Formats: sequence, structure tokens, C-alpha cells
Amino acid sequence: MVAVAATSFVLALLLLKVIVQYLYNGRSSSSRSLLVLHPLAGTVYHQILNRERLHHYYTQLALKHTTFRILGARGFEVYTADPANVEYILKTNFHNYGKGWYQTKIMRELLGDGIFAVDGEKWRHQRKLASYDFSTRMLKETSSKVFRSKAAKLAGIISQSVETHKFMDIQQLFMKTTLESIFMVAFGTELDNFGGSSEEGARFMRAFDKSNAITFRRYADIFWEIERALNIGPEAEVKRNTEIIDDFIYKLIRDKVNRLRSDQDAHSGPDSEQREDLISRFLVLSEEDPEKIMNARYLRDIVLNIIIAGKDTTAATLSWFLYMLCLNPLLQEKISDEVIQVIAGPRPGISMAEFAELVTEDALNKMHYLHAALTETLRLHPAVAVDYKSCFSDDTLPDGFSVKKGYKVGYLPYAMGRMKSLWGEDAEEFRPERWLDDDGVFQPQSPFKFASFQAGPRICLGKDFAYRQMKIFAAVLLRFFRFELADEKRKVRYKTMLTLHIRGGLHLRAFKR
Repeated sequence: MVAVAATSFVLALLLLKVIVQYLYNGRSSSSRSLLVLHPLAGTVYHQILNRERLHHYYTQLALKHTTFRILGARGFEVYTADPANVEYILKTNFHNYGKGWYQTKIMRELLGDGIFAVDGEKWRHQRKLASYDFSTRMLKETSSKVFRSKAAKLAGIISQSVETHKFMDIQQLFMKTTLESIFMVAFGTELDNFGGSSEEGARFMRAFDKSNAITFRRYADIFWEIERALNIGPEAEVKRNTEIIDDFIYKLIRDKVNRLRSDQDAHSGPDSEQREDLISRFLVLSEEDPEKIMNARYLRDIVLNIIIAGKDTTAATLSWFLYMLCLNPLLQEKISDEVIQVIAGPRPGISMAEFAELVTEDALNKMHYLHAALTETLRLHPAVAVDYKSCFSDDTLPDGFSVKKGYKVGYLPYAMGRMKSLWGEDAEEFRPERWLDDDGVFQPQSPFKFASFQAGPRICLGKDFAYRQMKIFAAVLLRFFRFELADEKRKVRYKTMLTLHIRGGLHLRAFKR
């Protein structure tokens, strides 16, 4: 009874806060009378009630009002699924929309001052260095080599599950394998070489995934700062997880710096700076950058953001991709046929490692249907389902409605992928053909309509990197295996967090081709 009374009291306070804020916003004055505000579609109370299905909730609202307001935990929030508004926010008036102090505060424990959580000088610094890195041929060649090796290794693990007739959580396998992949690309060493086993990596993944979900929860929780100050509830768990994350990352950095110093002591001359891994080149470039902002904590944030970008988004997308192919077995076979046809026929007896080496950049560029299927997966299941900005000064969006300084502004890739006004009557169907022309060649869409990789100045620098990884993994796995859901009656749902994971994992059964 006490718990019920306490809950009722909290909800009453929340409702009172909502009413007061609404009345304040509606107060007549010469300045407010000029405002044309988007339709008010809900409150933080509705966000809380729909927490486990939040993206469906936003989609339902977007189908009624392409752009709408919600009275959130800290004032009004505007959400849009209008490509014109998205382009204005992400490109045309880019400087008026950024992370802002409150979002930075929400993400500070987890992402710190990494590129995904900051504006201004730190964002420009990291963007500049990362832009140079992702444009190098060396990174492209190194990453492709790593992806082929890890795809063959994963295929071997799946082969063992086939022999033992066991189900597998493919999402968990993807998470582990993409972490190993980014570890090699970023640090130039195997994860198992760090600490002697993969357990530290597993603990890091668990800690990060839990903190990821709790951090997203803060957006609709007006009490999270109190919980953090008192070190209770989910916020206490964030603190424990952050210690695990920090120990892991700082140990990585110390190990890398020590190896770089040893390498420098053992070699001299211009070739000593020709590093193949991402962090080595990042450190060298930062030393040459007169505008560098580098300390141990900042480096920790940069490293963590790189690992997240290379692990979470691609692993989640590959999981949703196989889920959609299990629901559409004919399309699964079509992609497998394309892979076999592009890579010189079936080649009986070829090993997984030998086949992976044949999945070259030229071969990938010919797999238009695979590229379309992955893109269609991202349309319906974007790795980042909603992305938030803060409005820095009063503004008017292209739809003619006003946005006030301090408003949180979110655009909705998840909802946009389901809008018939953008994609036609079959918007909710998985149909890779929508991305192909009459000759079967992939045709991209506007990044402001298909916003899975952001757009404008903050467009994802790792887009090609991510596609390369996903296509190599998909090509190798679909060449050797056919996949089915372990339980076709189980409803697959997402987990509400910063990135769109499948709740409880994706359990599949694999069969050799």
C-alpha cells in the first residue's frame, strides 16, 4: 500500500508539473501570440507508459501529425518525420541544433566528451581527425582483411552449432564478433590477447549494454538526477557499470601507448609512424594537430565512441537483417544465389576461410541485392531509432511552425521508415526491390528521407565502413548457411535504448547449404 501511495503521489506531482508548464507556455503575451506551435500530442506521462514500445508510440503520433510536440520531463519537445524539417535541422540551419548542455549531461557518464555526445571545438577536433582516418586507403584495406577473417571465424562457430543441433543467439555472436573486429581495426591486436581471455570483453559488453538502456531512460525520467545523487536504483547500476567500462578502456589505452613507445624505441625513421590500426594513427595525427585537446579522460571518451560505433550499430543491423530474412525465406535464397553467382559459382569443397578471401571490394560492389536488403533493414530497423538535438535560439521550421530556444528537437528514422507518404502503401513491408532500378542496380535515396546515417555536417563518417563489414559478414554466412527462427511463435521486439537491439537476443537455427 505504501508503494502504491508513493507511486500515485509521484504521478500526481508529475501531472501537476505538466499542467503548470502547459499553462505557462499558453500564457498570452505579445511575443507568444506570434508563435505557431506544432500540435500537442502527448506528455512525459505517455512516454513513461509507452517506454517499452516508445518507437511505436512515436510512429503512431507521426502518422497523425508528421511533426508534433510532447510536454516532456524538462519542457516541450518537438518530434518530426518530415524530410524537409530533417534537412533544415541537420543541414540548412545546422548551427542552431546540437547536443546542448542537457543531452551532454545525460550521456556524460557513458559517452563522456566523445564525438557522439559533444558540440563545438571537441566535436570539430574529433571529426577532423576521424575524417582523415576514414578516407585513407590503409584503413579500408586493413578493415576488409579483418572483416573477412572474423566472418570466417564466425562461420566456423555457427558450423559447430549445426553439428551439435543447438540453437544460437546470433545477436550475441554478432556483438562479440564485431567487438573483436573493431578491436583489431582500432588497436591492431586480438581481443583475446588483451587480458588472456574474452571474459573482460564480455564484461565490458554487458556493462555497456546495461548503461546504454539506462542512459536512454533518462530522457523521460525526471528523477534520474536525484537517483544519481543518492546512488540508488538504475543510477547506482550505471555507476558500477561505468567503473567496469573505464577499467577496460584505460587498460586498452595504457597497453596501446606502451606498445607504441616500445615500437618507437625499436625503430626510427619515417616508416615508424606508418601505423595500420586506427588508434595509432589517431594518436600520431593528434600530436601533429595544433588544436589538439588531449588528456587521459578525453582519450578514453574517443576510444569508447570508436568501439561503440564499430560494435553496436553493425551487430544490431545484422541481427535485424537475419530476422527479416527468416521471415522472408525466398529473399534469403535470392541473396545467397547472388553471392554465389558473383563469386565465380558454387565452387564445391571451398573452405569458409578461402571463400571469405574471395569477398573482395569488387565482388561486394556487384552485390546490389544484398546492399538493397541491408538498406531495407536499416529503413525499418535503424540502428538509432530517434536522434535528439537541442534548439539554441528561437526558430521556424520549413513547415511554418515555431521552435523555441531550449526545446529538445528529435527526428524519427524509425517512424519515417514506416510512413506511406514517404515509401508508398507497402511502407511496412520488407521489400529490397524498392532500392533497385529496372536493371537491378542500387539507387540511393535522400539522406533526409532515409536518415539512418544522419546527414549534413554530422553524417556518419563510418557509413561505407559499416556497409563493408555488414556485406562481408552477410555474404560469408549466407553462402554456407540457411537460417530459421528457433521459435517462430515468439514475437521479436526491440529493446528501448540508444541503439536498436533485439530484446532478449535473436535465437536461430542454422542449416548447412
